[in-house]
Amino acid sequence: MSLLLNPKKYDHQWPDKKTQDIFLKTIEFFERKGLKSIKEDDQALRWYDDFVRFIKENEIFATLLTPSGYGDPDSRFDLSRVSLYNEILGFYGQQYQYAYQVSILGVGPVWMGDNEGLKHKLARLLKEGGLFAFGLSEKEHGADLYSNEMKLYPQGDGTYRANGSKYYIGNGNVASLVSVHGRYADTNEHVFFAVDSQHRNYKLVKKINTPGVRNAFVAEFELIEYPITKEDIISSGQLAWDSSLCTVNIGKFQLGFDSIGICTHAFYEAITHASNRILYGKPVTNFPHIRTFFVESFTRLNAMKLFALRSLDYFRAASNEDRRYLLFNPIQKMKVTREGVRVIDMLLDAITAKGFEQDTYFEAAVREIGMIPRLEGTVHVNINLVVKFLQNYFFNPVEYPYIPKRDEPGNDEYVFKQYTGGLAKVRFPDYRLAYEGVNLPNVNIFREQIELFKDLMSNASPTPEQSKRVDYMLALGEMFTLIVYAQLIMENCKIYNIDDDLTDHIFYCLVRDFSGYALNQLTNFENSPEQKKYLQKIALTEPDINPAREMRLWKDQVSVLDGAYKMNP
Repeated sequence: MSLLLNPKKYDHQWPDKKTQDIFLKTIEFFERKGLKSIKEDDQALRWYDDFVRFIKENEIFATLLTPSGYGDPDSRFDLSRVSLYNEILGFYGQQYQYAYQVSILGVGPVWMGDNEGLKHKLARLLKEGGLFAFGLSEKEHGADLYSNEMKLYPQGDGTYRANGSKYYIGNGNVASLVSVHGRYADTNEHVFFAVDSQHRNYKLVKKINTPGVRNAFVAEFELIEYPITKEDIISSGQLAWDSSLCTVNIGKFQLGFDSIGICTHAFYEAITHASNRILYGKPVTNFPHIRTFFVESFTRLNAMKLFALRSLDYFRAASNEDRRYLLFNPIQKMKVTREGVRVIDMLLDAITAKGFEQDTYFEAAVREIGMIPRLEGTVHVNINLVVKFLQNYFFNPVEYPYIPKRDEPGNDEYVFKQYTGGLAKVRFPDYRLAYEGVNLPNVNIFREQIELFKDLMSNASPTPEQSKRVDYMLALGEMFTLIVYAQLIMENCKIYNIDDDLTDHIFYCLVRDFSGYALNQLTNFENSPEQKKYLQKIALTEPDINPAREMRLWKDQVSVLDGAYKMNP
C-alpha cells in the first residue's frame, strides 16, 4: 500500500457518502480545470472565483468545519477529513489550501468561544459558502499578543468602537466573518470579536503580494470606528487568550499536510520527467546520483506523511489527561514543513532547469514550499516550545493506554476545549516502546544516538549560561525534535506495515541528520569537555550504507512511479 496520494487512483474509502463525495468532487473539479488553467490564474494573480463557487455549491466548508449540533447531520469537525482535505488542496495548489487553512483559523475562536448566537450565525455563513479570516498578527508586532494595538473603546452604552489594523490576513478581502484579536481599551483585557470584511468601517488597505499563493489574497486591513455590540464579542479574558493559541494549534497543524500534498505532486512530475529525459544516450535516472536524489526524496516524503498521520492520531485522542499533542503539533508545523523544503530541493537538483519552467506544477512548488515554515509558523518559536518537554520526555515516563490509528468518523470536540499553560505537567510513556520488536541496522544505530543524547542531557546538560542563549538551545532543540519525529514515524511504520527496506532507509536518513545536528552543536558553540565527548560520539556515528537496499527501493517503489500521475492539461 502506498501512502502517497494519487488522485487518478484515489482509493481512500471514507465511511460516509458525503465525505467521499467531497473528496472525489474536489479531484474532479481540479482535473477538469487542468494544470494550464491553474497556472494561468496564478500568473495573472486572478482571484479563484470558480473554486469559491465550487466550495459553496457543494457545502464543503459547511460540512468539514461545522461541529456537530450546529449544521446538517453530516457536518462535524473531524480532524481526519479536515487534515486530509488540506493535503489534497496542497496537491493542486497552495493558494487553494491557503483559503481553506485561514478559514479554519477564522472559525476556531468562534467555536472555542462562549457566544452561542455567534456560533449559530457562523454555521449559517458556512452554509452560505463564506470564507473566513483570523485577525491576529499586526504589521509592527507580528503575532506578539503582548504588544497588540487593536483596541475596543467602550461607548458607555454597552457598545464599543474598534480601532486598529491587522497585517498578513488571508481572505481579508472577502471574509464573511473575521475573528479579530484585540484588547479592551479601558481594562487592557484580551478580547476576540467578529467583524465583516464588507462593512463600511472595515478598510481594506492593500493586498500584500508574495512570491507564492499569488492569486490568493493576503490582506492588510484597518478598522476605523467599527461598531461592536455584545453580539459581536466572541470571547474575553483568559478564554480569548487561550483561543488565540489553541486556534493556532489547529490551523498551523494543517501546514504539514499542505507540504505533503505539494511534495507529492512535485515528485510525480519530477520522476516522470527525469525517467523520460535522455542525456548522453540514456535516461537521466540511469545516473547513480539522480537515483539517490529520488530515493531519498521519496523516503523523506514518506517519513513526513508517517509522522503527520501519527500526530493526527494523538491530536484526535487528546484530552485534559493526555496533552501529548502539544509536543507533536509544533513538530508537525516546523519539522514536516522544513522536510518539505528539503524534498523539493533534492527534486530540483534532479530535474534542474525543468523545475523553473512556468507551465509546470513544480515551478509553483519551488516558489511556495519555503514560505510555509517561515510565513505560517516561525521555526524558532516552535523549537523553543518543543524544548520545554525534554525533561519529562526522557526522565519522567508514565504509562498511557495505547493510541491506535484514529481514522474513524467523529466530532473532535476537544480541539475547541483546549487550554494553555501546564506544559510541565505533560507526560509521556517510555519512548523506547516504539522500537520494541524492530531489529534493523539503522534503527538500532539511531537508538544508540538517542541514548547518547539522553546521557548528554543527564550528565552534561546545558549550563545556566548556555540555557540563556537562544541559539544554543535552538540547536539542541533540533536534536530533540528529531528524536520525537523518529518515534512517531516508527510507531506508524508498524501501524501501516511499512516494509523493512523503506523503514531502514528512513532511519538511514535520520542517523545522518542526527550526526549533522551534533556536528553543528560542536562547531558553532562553546561546549564543556564532557559535552564535547557526547557530541563527538553522536557526530561520528556512521549509518549503515547499503547500496543493495537503495537499489531495491529504486526498482520496487520509486522508478515504478514514472507516469503514475499526470495532471490533466
